[in-house]
Amino acid sequence: MLQLLRTASMMLFTLTVLTGGIYPLIVTAVTQVVFPRQANGSLLTQDNYVVGSELIGQSFSKPEYFWSRLSATSPTPYNAASSSGSNFGPLHPGLMVATEGRISQLRAAGNSDTPVPIDLVTASGSGLDPHISLAAAEYQVARVAESRRMSVTDVRELIRNNTEHRQLGFLGEPRVNVLCLNLALDQQQRGN
Repeated sequence: MLQLLRTASMMLFTLTVLTGGIYPLIVTAVTQVVFPRQANGSLLTQDNYVVGSELIGQSFSKPEYFWSRLSATSPTPYNAASSSGSNFGPLHPGLMVATEGRISQLRAAGNSDTPVPIDLVTASGSGLDPHISLAAAEYQVARVAESRRMSVTDVRELIRNNTEHRQLGFLGEPRVNVLCLNLALDQQQRGN
């Protein structure tokens, strides 16, 4: 019995050191050398200040910015520490209220007669998706162009330049990272 406990204790200690210490150190070292930007959160900077991560959605509510998808995280929106979906089914009253509120907000900001793209009124599975569809970006073009006193053509060009295409040419749909697009808008206006 004592021999069995000694063997089990040594295995526990050895596996704890290997999987809890050595393996994470090796993985961290390799990622810092091979993929340092991604390993450190794909942070975006502007004027030497970190303004966000390319991987986590942010809230934008000013009319001169493209608006992100809704966030389902709690207790605060876009809280990366509590990534989760809302778990509301399609007939849940809470989802209906949130969706109707967002549609009203979008319609009040412009495009009152155009159908609202679904990704502007729903959250993603993680509640943190930084991307919107091309339809969602196009839906907001007129509002952003008017607010920034830019031409619709120039705003559409920025969308085109910031479109991420399907992965490997066939996975997913073309999409736009909202933070990157809004930073490009700011940069273009500063340059003019």
